[in-house]
Amino acid sequence: MYIKGKLKKDKKTKNLVTRLKPGDIALIAHRDLDEVAALSLVEKKVSAIINIQETISGRYPNQGPSILLDANIPMFETKNQEVFEIIKEEDIVEIVDGSIIHKGKNIGECRLLDEEIVSELLEIGYENIEKELEAFIENTLEYAKKEKGLVTGKIPIPKTKTNLKGKHVLVVVRGKDYKADLEAIRSYIDEVNPIFVGVDGGGDALLDFGYTPDIVVGDMDSISDTCLKKAGEIIVHAYADGRAPGLERVEQLGLRATIFPAPGTSEDIAFLLAYGNGADLIVAVGTHTNMIDFLEKGRSGMSSTFLVRLKVGSKLVDAKGVNKLYHSSFKLKYVVGIVIAALFPIIVLTSRHPLFREIMNLFRIRIKMIFGF
Repeated sequence: MYIKGKLKKDKKTKNLVTRLKPGDIALIAHRDLDEVAALSLVEKKVSAIINIQETISGRYPNQGPSILLDANIPMFETKNQEVFEIIKEEDIVEIVDGSIIHKGKNIGECRLLDEEIVSELLEIGYENIEKELEAFIENTLEYAKKEKGLVTGKIPIPKTKTNLKGKHVLVVVRGKDYKADLEAIRSYIDEVNPIFVGVDGGGDALLDFGYTPDIVVGDMDSISDTCLKKAGEIIVHAYADGRAPGLERVEQLGLRATIFPAPGTSEDIAFLLAYGNGADLIVAVGTHTNMIDFLEKGRSGMSSTFLVRLKVGSKLVDAKGVNKLYHSSFKLKYVVGIVIAALFPIIVLTSRHPLFREIMNLFRIRIKMIFGF
């Protein structure tokens, strides 16, 4: 196999995809490549991917590699960590029969992950899933005891400048199937006009769909400057001790933000923020709800999410997967039925009119003349 292209690199795939262009070779350091990352690479139409980490470690059956296989994008793994330092951004790289060629020199060997290899590694992942689940449950319960203050009122919830009281709040996370789910609830959005809350990259997801986020929440590591500037309000998720690394970036843009120190994930605090400020209904899109979701985020438990959903559950509607619930399609038989139903009373009324009867008599006479009976 021979592939040549301009190389772009980043140890955070979500940052890399913002710079990729069609035909680029993506150099990543992504252990257990997740579905969302894989889809973003497919959208960028890269010519190949080189990973310096295990694309499938066998801990669990991550589906990212299968998505790349379906898209016919070659995946390579290399054990040579120095490749990341040797190749500079936008250098031209060649992949020749398992060798990485840079400036005419072989700088490392790489292995192509074909369908057979991916299937074998996924099988190992499925075999290990029970062991991983047991560890996940134990971790979740252990941390739930430590983080219970998140829902018992011990952690103060900031008051938002945006009025949420009695309103619907749409919380968008750039998670699995978020695009399809957003598309599926467009009619709800247009009718209700909810308050838009974007969690980190979820803010950009809203912009992509033509909606301006009223509030953006998160540690600000995967949201664009454009989105930060357009957002009506910024809530920076800080560590429980008050440290807020994301605040510096916001201030560098000359913007103001509110700090929300709390354990857990940014989507958790987005739910708490909406609930604590009196939202009537919270609709979630793209959120993380199961073990695979959390393992793909590099989290070994879901204690905060478990606790928060216990608290806000009465007001929370999860739109995850709603696009698969009902697929609207054109049904000719329904249209025919409606037309017949609409025409029936017209036919009945006109058939009783004298002029209509006369026309029908003339029509019958004409038929008899033509066919001779």
